[in-house]
Amino acid sequence: MSPRILFRAVALAEAATWTLLLLGLALKYLTQTTELGVRIGGGLHGFVFLCYLSITCFTWVNQKWGARTGLLAVVSAVLPYATIPVEKSLERRGLLDGGWRLAAGGETPRGALEKAQAWVLGNPVLAVVLAAAGVAAVFGFLLFLGPPDTWLT
Repeated sequence: MSPRILFRAVALAEAATWTLLLLGLALKYLTQTTELGVRIGGGLHGFVFLCYLSITCFTWVNQKWGARTGLLAVVSAVLPYATIPVEKSLERRGLLDGGWRLAAGGETPRGALEKAQAWVLGNPVLAVVLAAAGVAAVFGFLLFLGPPDTWLT
């Protein structure tokens, strides 16, 4: 799977889960019928949000984006549906072109982030298991904390 396809998939998934969350919020606050939509939509959105952040940072390293581009891509997840125009802009400017440059036979990694990425690309199954466990651990911790609106009370 190329950086373009992976980033596009997670950007679209992040936007799609915004829809679920917003529908859940509408059911909870506008119709006052159920909180189930927020629990399900919010949970799914939270998980995909964390995945999006991880994949965006991974793509940022691979594509050698500047700080402005990388931060814009990361911050776009906070605004509903913003990941879609950001992905389209990156695509249009050629910033998602190419393959995994640090894969076997590719460039020699320099620095800790590139070495970590080269290891991930060389050990994809183990990396996915570890990444899923890491995202699940963060997600579980956030579930333990409860909804964001209760963190300061």
